[in-house]
Amino acid sequence: MLEKDAFDSLRRSREAEYFIKREQELISKLRRRVNLENELRQLLASKKAANEEILQDLEALGYRRATLSVLHLVPLVYIAWAEGFVTANERTRIFEIARIRGITPESLAYEQLNELLTHRPTDEFFEKTLGIIQTLLEALPPEEREAGKRNLVAYCTQVAAASGGILHLWGQISDAEHAAIDHIAAELERDHYTATQRVLESA
Repeated sequence: MLEKDAFDSLRRSREAEYFIKREQELISKLRRRVNLENELRQLLASKKAANEEILQDLEALGYRRATLSVLHLVPLVYIAWAEGFVTANERTRIFEIARIRGITPESLAYEQLNELLTHRPTDEFFEKTLGIIQTLLEALPPEEREAGKRNLVAYCTQVAAASGGILHLWGQISDAEHAAIDHIAAELERDHYTATQRVLESA
């Protein structure tokens, strides 16, 4: 049983490393673009989205070209705040994942991530960010899209386990964290392109 668990853990780790590598390549390409608008236009072209409106939404949420790498870490921040506070273990785990994604302490992305973990963002910030993430994932090929969703939920689970739940025991996940993980998983399956357009049109 232990061997099977170890094999499964290794397989998931390799899947995560593959997706992280692919995402880093995408981010590297994005940063070579002239500005954030062109980056989003490139990513969202296959969805025929209203890029300018989504760009405005991103800017209103506080994202900039130099902080796009924080985008996929926001669900982890959401999990960290599930119980109303962020533990030291949760912060450590999230920054470990951020480092894997190429976010260094001297970067603007690091500063923004630290701010998100210090002061809880609004529910609107979390919900709109999840919608944007889902839209970006939909622009990927099917296999990478599904791997991205699995890995994102896996990282969220790691952060929840790091918090130790109510009793602060490693590996224990609280009801609030379970609910938050379920919410993220459900949001990643929704058609956020249509939902986002509906929200923007009614604004």
